Amino acid sequence: MKFAKKYFPTAVIILLLFRVTAVIGQNDPDFFYNGDLLPDAPELAERGEYAVGVQTLELIHENQPDIANFSKEQQPRYDRPLTVEVWYPAEGDAQSETTYNDYIGVANDEKRPLSPFSFKGRAERNASPKKDEETYPLVIVSHGYLGSRYLMTYLTENLASKGYVVVAIHHTESTFEDPGKFSSTLYHRPIDDLFVLNEMEKRGKKDAGGFLAGMVDAEHTALIGYSMGGYGALNAAGAGFSSAFGGFFGQMTGGSDLIMERSLAKPSYSTSIDSRIKAVVAFAPWGMARGVWDNEGLANLKLPVFLVAGDQDDISGYEKGIKAVYDGAVNANRYILTYINARHNVAPNPPPAESFQKGMHLDEYLRYAEPAWDQRRINNINQHFVTAFLGIHLKGIDYSTYLDLPVDALEETWKGFKPRTSIGLELRHTGANN
Repeated sequence: MKFAKKYFPTAVIILLLFRVTAVIGQNDPDFFYNGDLLPDAPELAERGEYAVGVQTLELIHENQPDIANFSKEQQPRYDRPLTVEVWYPAEGDAQSETTYNDYIGVANDEKRPLSPFSFKGRAERNASPKKDEETYPLVIVSHGYLGSRYLMTYLTENLASKGYVVVAIHHTESTFEDPGKFSSTLYHRPIDDLFVLNEMEKRGKKDAGGFLAGMVDAEHTALIGYSMGGYGALNAAGAGFSSAFGGFFGQMTGGSDLIMERSLAKPSYSTSIDSRIKAVVAFAPWGMARGVWDNEGLANLKLPVFLVAGDQDDISGYEKGIKAVYDGAVNANRYILTYINARHNVAPNPPPAESFQKGMHLDEYLRYAEPAWDQRRINNINQHFVTAFLGIHLKGIDYSTYLDLPVDALEETWKGFKPRTSIGLELRHTGANN
């Protein structure tokens, strides 16, 4: 007891100082940028050899169904605007930084008023692209509902530093500042992905002009999606929607059956599966627990798929949701990485400093945070596994030993993880039947 009385106050002070430093480090952009490595980050989380440039493009997808304004009486069409953010290998300094401008809150919500915030990233705005003789594989990133093209900058910057052109879509009628009807998100997500793929291929040709000219290898494309982004990516890659989901969508939109164009009921859907898409990463994909897919639709998914989930996901569901996608995609070479005790937020950046402010609605913090996990830790683990998975399927790098692991991370320290740090994780792998 004398030892405790003598040294306990000092120990408490040290612990408190450590905690304060950790909190400051999480929210001070000069101390820790999204995607930076924690001391226990796994091996492949480290950034690659390239400096990173970033630019914004404004695209127009002409003559699209204006789903948000559909009714029994009319089905209007419009030219659909899409903003995309492009990260790419660049000339210059790998330590360059940029500022991203985003929002917390939701437009037209009195309880959660829309408010701008900014944060720094490790990329250079409008940097000169690094144009080697070889082109770079394409990665298309799709956020959740509601969301932002800046929701996963820890991953988009990281992949660009490893020799990918990474394009994050800011989905119209599905963002914090533009929260449209959910029916618009349901219809447009896979179509937005495919449209952006076509646009990036055109802009990446050698004679195209513009900063992407000669850079993009669209024949080796991956789709990455979070929540509704995962829903869209799976459908774009071959998981046809169920007839039951078509009925649900029709009720939402006054009888429209347009969503069934993306189902196996339409022969044109199967022929639309794009051979340029070589792999899919789906973080907490929404839909399975709501009947979006049936066994036939999932069986039509034949590309390599890496699913990421929390086993306590109360938005997409786990056993009847994300795990059911894994079980049902019998013709896909598939993985599912599970964060034990995590809920839905297994993909985004850490919570912004503004979400910590006194009086801020709790949901601004919970939009990003995981109750049982450090979000920065999740980010590093995601960087590691996505690097391995895409490296295999887009670049032909033999990263198989980073994925050929015991299911339970506690059975033995996983390849690439520091001793005693592969904990709280499961990784399952099942090869394709065909």
